[in-house]
Amino acid sequence: MADYDVAIIGGGLNGTSIARDAAGRGLRVILLEQGDLGSGASQASPRLVHGDLAGLERREFFRVRRALRERDVLLRIAPHLVRPVRFVIPVHAEERPPWQLRSLLLLYEPLASRSGLPRSATLDVTHHPVGNALKRPFGTAFEYSDCVVDDSRLVVLTAVDAAARGADIRTGARVTRAERSETWRLIVIDRGYRRVITARALVNATGAWTASVADTVLRVPAPQLATVQISQIVVRRLFDCDNVYVFQNPDGRLIFASPYERDFTLIGSVSHPFKGDPAVVAMDVREVAYLCDAANRYFREQIALVDVLRTVCGANSVVAPARRHKSDGAALLDVGRGKAPLLTIFGGDVTTARRRAERAVSEFTRFYPMTPRWTATVPLPGGEFAWQRFETEVEIARDRWRFLGEAQARRLVAAYGLNARDVLGDARETADLGPAFGPELTGAEVRYLMRREWARFPDDVLWRRSKLGLTMPQADRDALAAFMAKAD
Repeated sequence: MADYDVAIIGGGLNGTSIARDAAGRGLRVILLEQGDLGSGASQASPRLVHGDLAGLERREFFRVRRALRERDVLLRIAPHLVRPVRFVIPVHAEERPPWQLRSLLLLYEPLASRSGLPRSATLDVTHHPVGNALKRPFGTAFEYSDCVVDDSRLVVLTAVDAAARGADIRTGARVTRAERSETWRLIVIDRGYRRVITARALVNATGAWTASVADTVLRVPAPQLATVQISQIVVRRLFDCDNVYVFQNPDGRLIFASPYERDFTLIGSVSHPFKGDPAVVAMDVREVAYLCDAANRYFREQIALVDVLRTVCGANSVVAPARRHKSDGAALLDVGRGKAPLLTIFGGDVTTARRRAERAVSEFTRFYPMTPRWTATVPLPGGEFAWQRFETEVEIARDRWRFLGEAQARRLVAAYGLNARDVLGDARETADLGPAFGPELTGAEVRYLMRREWARFPDDVLWRRSKLGLTMPQADRDALAAFMAKAD
């Protein structure tokens, strides 16, 4: 008998979503990630949960509708991670005319008519706060509702829920070889130890490594995929409002400028074909300049290359252009007489990851008995409240832990939801939470992340489970590293 029903290689959003779905349907699941959860393309997403307004220009009506429905699902099951935001498109005389933008919004809203989010509006930005940051030539803008998400937290909490339902989540576990017969026999280097793991089915969810893993580890024909790089930049805060600005560029692209970790702005994204090692992805200076120029066309406050504080890059596999008419890029199932099933899942965006995993796991119903689909209605850990109550939960946290400032309480509720109580416990003052690393991170939170969320190294804490690396001084980073080494 095999050790597991399903083994998953890859701990990005696709892999963790499959682990959660399959474990919740009663399957014995193991997930193997060679690095940290969400350390590949998942940490480089544009942090948007939306239906893709531009998709309507390509007449992708059904795809947009599915994405908008998934947006609403995520808003219900992860109200701490997914937040409604008003998106603003300034009207540029040289780009799409106002009537075209208005027509797109009139089509967009009915596709998500049950969302409960505010409807679109036309703004006179000369008399509206969203116009304060814009150059004078912009007098009109269109405003509509979509959502933003903490993508790294979404990956981790999906894995946490999978583990709570019985999945075995192992980070620092690299699959070096796989032997296929009626079951899969995997050779794994698990934090320095060689292990042999058997499974009745295997999922290749390795993102940009999909083809190379198929070729060198699984030794099966690699799917015909292309690899793309996705990049954003982080700069100082360029505007005071909480809206997301959508810029029209001369090449037809839509560029987003989003509030980012209170004091910063995330601008992106750009994508292009990628060749090379997906573990070493860097942003070309021309891409950085492109995004700076896009922002400078609209914002009063100008930025240059030297103002870029951080680039956010990742690579991912997508369907090769020549085959896009044959597959939606979601999943490919390989089965045969006497061969254990192999499911390859790739591509896609944050918005539709839950649905993509649900459909992928359903491919296994011919092999295993399992319970019905469930992930669309069950909240992720800490998300057991309505999204409209987010501000109320922040106030409840401040009332219970009176030493918390407003910003710190908001960050903790946004990261952990109701499970912030497991981080803070019965603390009566900040000193009860152990040593401080910078103004917000405490020993209690670090221990929680190590014990419950598989954090092993400072970067796991500072860049994936949080973004506190943007503001933490080097001395505090060194202290954090020493603390984690002893706690480990």
